[in-house]
Amino acid sequence: MLVTTSDTKERRVPTTRSQPRQGSRPGILLASVMLGVLVVAMSISGTAVAVPDIGVDLEASGAALHWVVAGYNLTFAAFTLVCGSLADLFGRRLLFAVGAVLFCAGNLASALVGDILLLDAARLLTGVGGAAIMASGGALLATAFDGAARTRAFAAMGTMAGVGIAVGPTLSGLLIGAVGWRTAFLVYAVVGLLILVGSVFVAESRASERPRVDWGGAVTFVVSLTLVMYAVIEAPEAGWGTPVVVGALAAGAVLMVVFLAIERRAVQPVLDLSLVRDGRFMAWCLATLTTSIGFLGVLVFLPTYLQGVQGVSAQTAGLMMLMLTAPVLVAPSLGGWLVTKGVSARGMIVLALLFVAGGNALLTVLHPQISALGLAPPLVLIGTGMGLSFGITDGQAMSVIEPRRVGMAAGFLNTLRGGAEALVIAVFGAALTSIVAARTGSFEAAARVTAGEVGGSGELADHFTAAWDTTSWGVAALSLLATVGVFVLLARRRDGAGRDQGQDDTAPVGAEPAKG
Repeated sequence: MLVTTSDTKERRVPTTRSQPRQGSRPGILLASVMLGVLVVAMSISGTAVAVPDIGVDLEASGAALHWVVAGYNLTFAAFTLVCGSLADLFGRRLLFAVGAVLFCAGNLASALVGDILLLDAARLLTGVGGAAIMASGGALLATAFDGAARTRAFAAMGTMAGVGIAVGPTLSGLLIGAVGWRTAFLVYAVVGLLILVGSVFVAESRASERPRVDWGGAVTFVVSLTLVMYAVIEAPEAGWGTPVVVGALAAGAVLMVVFLAIERRAVQPVLDLSLVRDGRFMAWCLATLTTSIGFLGVLVFLPTYLQGVQGVSAQTAGLMMLMLTAPVLVAPSLGGWLVTKGVSARGMIVLALLFVAGGNALLTVLHPQISALGLAPPLVLIGTGMGLSFGITDGQAMSVIEPRRVGMAAGFLNTLRGGAEALVIAVFGAALTSIVAARTGSFEAAARVTAGEVGGSGELADHFTAAWDTTSWGVAALSLLATVGVFVLLARRRDGAGRDQGQDDTAPVGAEPAKG
């Protein structure tokens, strides 16, 4: 999810070669960017552990509580789309510092507010700051380092992103259990302040040619995604057929059509739609969407089940989530290494997606008395599938695109991934709430249950478990269907010469595409 942004910026920086680098302190820059990547990723994966405590403390449930997690992911995904262009236009260091300020301010406000709606607003602001840190941080690395040093810098950035995703639930759970959810947000705010201090010692850079910002495309995309997410999150309470939900979905769909029309005509589009015609590239895009679908719902909502139904503490829930996230630290390197040794990337990604689908199907073993050992098989399978995908997807997607378009391709992949991740969180939460509401006949009861107010075993716990079973089967079926689509797209013939589209998928990650 996070590595592609840096790749995009790395490819765009040749226009800055005439910019002086005097005043830059590479060590401080590297430390600041790595710290930013780590804490932004942790904030993505770790906040879900705090949701039950937040719900109790602020007397919140339902859609308002879901926005604590979904809002951050929405603005992070949407604003990553434009922050790269803004960094080129106004200055990479400036946008990095602005991102740090917003991230710090958003987390500080999150720690201090006493109302759930104010907390939602603070989380939206934090997501904007995170997007600015990620986009401009990658660009700063690309302008400060060359050759092998640049390669190592971006490898470290990708590693830190994986570490943040992996340890986020565990460290957040430990913080919440020790000092409370408010202090956990304060810790994030302090880290944001450290990032801001580090930016003072970084040299400014910007594009030598003033880039055009596709404001029409950016605005329509952000508003469209926001409307669709709003409709999905609000639907369980308001009703799927109510005018507000139907209207928001319709308006979101119309704006998405407008966005696509704008992108077809834009001189410098934020989303290069010509890439859709490349079947192999779209196969890798579909693969990364599939892993997001199978991984994120479990990452975000399982801690609430564990705390609400089993009554475990935030610390214990965070530690149990290591079974899901720890493989993300190990499997990417393994997947990349196997592909460089000649293992088919097509076979590797299909195996990874089958792991994700199978893990979600196996998650139907979930029940109120399940032990950590019982949860290990499905969680490890899903985490391993996600990790293997992490290790090869981006590199293989870029390897099938001609070098002059890799920046656009990386932006395309990152936009699809970010938008999908935001929507997955919304849809997964809405599905759980809707199923519980249908079984109990009460949205109020469903909202309390999905917020973790279950009270251990009993009828409500059974309803929550049944909702998890149904949702897990749905995710498994969707993932399996997408896996078939990926296999078919990668197996199609590429051209009239009879070469298979998957023919050069065994190339090392990042290899140049085959000619002809």
